[in-house]
Amino acid sequence: MGKNDELLARRAAVVSPGVPRVTTATAATARGAVITDLEGNEIIDFTGGIGVMNVGHGNEAVVRAIQDQAAKLCHTCIHVATYEPYVALCEKLASLFPHGDTTKSVLLNSGAEAVENAVKIARQVTGRSAILCYTEGFHGRTLMGMTLTSKVGYKHGCGPFAPEIYRLPFPNHFRYGHGMEMAAFVERELDRLRGAFSTVVAADQVAAILLEPVQGEGGFVPAPAAYLHGLRRICDEHGILLVFDEVQSGFCRTGNWAAYQHYGVVPDLSTWAKSMGGGLPIAAVLGRGDLMDRVQPGTLGGTYGGNPVACAAALATIREMERLDLNSRARKIGQQVTERFRAMQRACPLVGDVRGLGAMVGMEFVEDGDPRKPAAAVTKALLEACLRRGVLVVAAGTHGNVIRVLSPLAITDEQLDRGLGIIEQELQRIAGRGQADASRPQPSAATR
Repeated sequence: MGKNDELLARRAAVVSPGVPRVTTATAATARGAVITDLEGNEIIDFTGGIGVMNVGHGNEAVVRAIQDQAAKLCHTCIHVATYEPYVALCEKLASLFPHGDTTKSVLLNSGAEAVENAVKIARQVTGRSAILCYTEGFHGRTLMGMTLTSKVGYKHGCGPFAPEIYRLPFPNHFRYGHGMEMAAFVERELDRLRGAFSTVVAADQVAAILLEPVQGEGGFVPAPAAYLHGLRRICDEHGILLVFDEVQSGFCRTGNWAAYQHYGVVPDLSTWAKSMGGGLPIAAVLGRGDLMDRVQPGTLGGTYGGNPVACAAALATIREMERLDLNSRARKIGQQVTERFRAMQRACPLVGDVRGLGAMVGMEFVEDGDPRKPAAAVTKALLEACLRRGVLVVAAGTHGNVIRVLSPLAITDEQLDRGLGIIEQELQRIAGRGQADASRPQPSAATR
């Protein structure tokens, strides 16, 4: 048994299977966009720790900031002693993501925790209880996060769930458009929302409408711009808070600091995590200052929220994003990935859709070009074949039939091109367009 298999066996013996293992990859070290496993094999990382490592693995400035802060102060709890990194990070976030005239924050540990607190804030300041969310949305695995999350596979046996959560179809034009022009489709979906105020929940009972501007786990589906503009108008009309979950799409992933900046629509509240910390657990809720000031003392926060070491890592990560101009880099990566995926779409009828925003790009596999016939088995075989070739990719979508690219934005052009080439070659084989035996072991990327 090799070192990789040995570690996986040890994991199976002591780690609950409730913690998903979606690949057989192991990791010993990582640098930039390359992971090295326990046996020394190099793997091109197209996952970025599920959207966490935008600045790349082992970024020296981030590592140094972690080391320096750990030597000074690891923890006091912001509730009992105020420390500069917490305040400095909130100041930086307010400058990057202004929500009106003034912007205030609360720092937390994870995206799910940020969503939980955004719901608490919305309910407190509006005095209402209902939350509207969307199909295919993912907002975490805590009680409220799991309730808001659409995919039932994450929720088996975990109920009863939180009350006063209502769900509408996400405006996914590929899946639900049925040949309609985009403008007509958007108007239909906005009418669906207006109708829901009469048939599902009254508008004056809705505290917030929560959605991802670009769905992550749901399959990398960007919301239509016109829909978000219409949503903003409807929320303003009814006194409903608009909350954007930017946990996976934020911090340069889409070619802007926030996905919502592409649309020109500013939310009342927003949630952040993942790449914000450069690998350390940290999250935030940002909101309009007039709203955040109405939250009752003691109802937000936690022992570890905004830990000083994590704050220092986040500040260093943001500085590196600025220094490396990762927004420009994301746009370039996104263009390259989209062009290659669309070439694969033209060559392979199994590719039903290619979509995304910036470097957040997905490719959906379906049978017969039908969005209602997900080709999950093809996706699974492709992911496994890519890993054998030294490219780590993971799926998304309710049915696991979307390949998503979340590579570190620090990836080199050569690494990106090589990884995309392997995806293309393996797709050709699996689709029956190549001559190689799909089951034959392939050399790792490190030896090619």
